[in-house]
Formats: sequence, structure tokens, C-alpha cells
Amino acid sequence: MLWLRPLARAPLRLRPPRPAGGCGLLCPQARVAAGGPGGGRGPPLKTPKGTRDHPPAQAVLRDRLLAAVVAVFKRHGAAAMDTPALELQETLTGKYGEEVKLIYQLQDQGGELLALRYDLTVPFARYLAMNKITNMKRYHVAKVYRRDNPATTRGRYREFYQCDFDIAGQFDPMIPDAECLKIVHEILSDLQLGDFLIKVNDRRILNGLFAVCGIPESKFITTCSTVDKLDKMPWEEVRSEMVGEKGLSPEAADRIGEYVRLHGGLELIERLLQDPRLSQHKLAKEGLGDMKLLFEYLALLGITGKISFDLSLARGLDYYTGVIFEAVLLQQEKEHGEEPAGVGSVAGGGRYDGLVGMFDPKGRKVPCVGVSIGIERIFSILEQRLEASGEKVRTTETQVLVATPQKHMIAARLKLISELWDAGIKAEMLYKKDPKLLKQLQYCEDTGIPLAAIVGEQELADGVVKLRDVVMREEVDIPREKLIQEIRRRLEP
Repeated sequence: MLWLRPLARAPLRLRPPRPAGGCGLLCPQARVAAGGPGGGRGPPLKTPKGTRDHPPAQAVLRDRLLAAVVAVFKRHGAAAMDTPALELQETLTGKYGEEVKLIYQLQDQGGELLALRYDLTVPFARYLAMNKITNMKRYHVAKVYRRDNPATTRGRYREFYQCDFDIAGQFDPMIPDAECLKIVHEILSDLQLGDFLIKVNDRRILNGLFAVCGIPESKFITTCSTVDKLDKMPWEEVRSEMVGEKGLSPEAADRIGEYVRLHGGLELIERLLQDPRLSQHKLAKEGLGDMKLLFEYLALLGITGKISFDLSLARGLDYYTGVIFEAVLLQQEKEHGEEPAGVGSVAGGGRYDGLVGMFDPKGRKVPCVGVSIGIERIFSILEQRLEASGEKVRTTETQVLVATPQKHMIAARLKLISELWDAGIKAEMLYKKDPKLLKQLQYCEDTGIPLAAIVGEQELADGVVKLRDVVMREEVDIPREKLIQEIRRRLEP
């Protein structure tokens, strides 16, 4: 797997508001509420539903995963950026279709109605419009929030990381779109998650399909949301929802069914370009032409073996205007020659040419295309694999433990460890004045520290430090002035 050095993150600590009436946190009422002396049991010790803590081993694994994804984004020339976790409610509403009910809306805070960001795409569009930016390639790694029904075993949470890559600007058709698909292919290949498939479609093709099937334009978005459920529900249930809940005629639903169960490659695109109904619809014909061009570019990039043109792919968000795509991991082939089945989406994205214009006072559009990596679902898969393998993850990057074999050597240890820190070497020592040598060496083995720098009375007298290879259990005396150089030599990859 492609693992890079973990990224350091510092938590933001917010001071709680002072209770009314001048009562501090240690007043009797506060102690009672907290379950302290004079009170009953405290609040339940649990994280909110759909959230979780990440203990050190998980945090290391997550940081390595994020670093691997970001390395691919940087390989393609993207610049990092960030936006606030809070947005104005009006910024987010009207952009997500039926998903708007999942936005966390906050009470009036100082005259502004706020909400927690639902994704990283709408804040990016707001940023472009606000700063009058018309050309940008960026990546953004941050937490987003959704008032969803969590399914933690499948990596679905209410608070989770998204990793987005977007290209904004007026460019020739399908070149940026092809690069986004190449990025998804690179990330899933680098992470060695198993076999995968990237499904692609185009909103223009879908809208044209709905039109020729007799669906009124006012029902395009809701029909799109229903079609998007085909990866989770059989066609019969999707058809039932279209007719029973969305008000489509059975005939129209059946006509849609003829198309949305089709999937293939360039051959299917060519066939649909000759379809007597779709070929007469301007938007559908335009979308199919771009899809043909996209597959030609993907062939040049060498990734068409993992791409499927799938007419059932709809992606329920309102802001998509052109190409849409979604990557799924596949199970191994089943018996009797059945096709591999998807085990969940791990990336998705598409073109959203009109979103920036929704924020611009003059409605000026900035064409955009982007992809979001489903980092939590990938993390859940890697976490399960790690647990099954029994492999132990190092939670620190300490390179050297400064140790001593005798008592009354705290001064010698502090001087030596200070030299190592000043030289940029990651070092630790036990927080005891006179620790036993065996306990110090055992700590090295338990935590995976590769080297121990041992300084005792004899070493001080001889002007050396005993350098121990913890794994090989071999020791050698190194002159004090050459210690830093020797440690660096041994730590070279």
C-alpha cells in the first residue's frame, strides 16, 4: 500500500460559556449536574450517535490513508484549501434536492442562521463566487456533517471526513472529467482495496431519457433520486416507488426501465446514438457525444477496463449538470458464473457547471468538475483487514529511547535526550528518576522503538554511548561526538 508520513492535527479547544448568575463550573449546582459529590450519576459516557473516537492506532491508520489520497491529489497539481465548518443556512439550502433534510441547522447565533456543512462542494462554489475566481484546481480534506441514519459497520457516520478534488474553469470538453476518473483509478489502485468498478453516466442523458419517456420536467429531479436507488433496490421496488410515490404512469416507468438497466462501454454509447428516441433529443444527443469523447480519452489513459457506462447511475444531488460517476468495490466472483456484486460506493462526483452561478450576483457561471473519495468507508475496510491480520500498528514515530543502567543518572539522560531533540531526532525517555534497564528495554520492544541510547557511569567516563539495536539485541559503543551521525545512518530507509 502507498503509505506516507502521517499528518499532525491539533485539536481546537473551545472554552465553555459561563453559566448565568455568575456560577462557575465548580459551584454546587454544576457539581450535582456533573455527578460529583452531592449529586447522582453523571451523564452517560458515550459519543453521540453516528460519531466515534479514534484511539491512537486508528488515528495512525486514518492519517496514513489521508496522506496516501492527498499524495495523488498533489501528483495532479492541486492546491490545498479550507473553508469554515459553519455556513449560512441559505448557502446550503436549495442545493441538495431531497437530501436537504439531512443538513444540521443551528439556532440563531448572533443574528445569523447557520448550518454545519453537508459537503465540501457547495462551500467551494460559494468561495469561487465570493472571490470572483474563475480558474482553480484544488483539494480539500475536512469533516462534514449529515443528520443521517448511521450505519457504522459500513462506514456511514453523521460526522466524517471527505477528500475532494475539483477543477474549476472553462476548458475543452471532457479533458478535466477524464483526469478526475484517472485520479479515482489511481487512488483505488494504490490502496490495493481489491477489484473495483467506476460507473459513469451524464445528467443530460438522464434528463433526455426522462423526456422521451414522457416524464414532465417538474418531476426530473425526484425521478432521478428514485433511479439512484437501483444499486440498493431491485427494479420492481424502484418502479413501484416511481408509480406509487412519485406519480409516474406505469407506462412511463416501464419505458424508463428499458434504458436504466443498460450498462456497457463505447459499443453501448454508439447504439444509443442511433436510438430513434434519444437521438432526437438535443440534450441527450449532446451528452452521448461527450460520453463517447470521454471514453476515447479514458482509453488513452489506459483505464477503460475499470469503467462502465451505466444508465442507472443518477446521483441524487441537484447541482450535477453533466458527467457523473461513482466507484464501487466488487466482491469476488460468485459460483455459477454470476457477475461480481458491488459492496458499496467508495468515491463519487461529477460536473456541476451551474452551482457557482447560483451564488454570483450576476449569475456568472464557472464550469466545475470534481470527485469526492469516501474515506470513512475505505477506512472501515482497512480497519477490518488490520484486525483480521492481527498486525500491530505503531502509534508513535519515536526513533530512540534514552536509557540508563544505573541509579542517579537522570542528569545524564536529560542532557543526552536534549542533544537528540536539538538534532531533530525523535526520542523518548521514561518519566522515572531511576528506572530499571530491563523495563526501559521492554518499553522499546512494546512500542516498536528501533534504537536505545544507553548512558551509564562507564560510558560517561569513556566518552561513549552504547547504541542498542532493539530487534537484533546487538550493542556497540559509539563516541559521543559521532552518535547523531550513527543514529541517522541506521535510520536511513
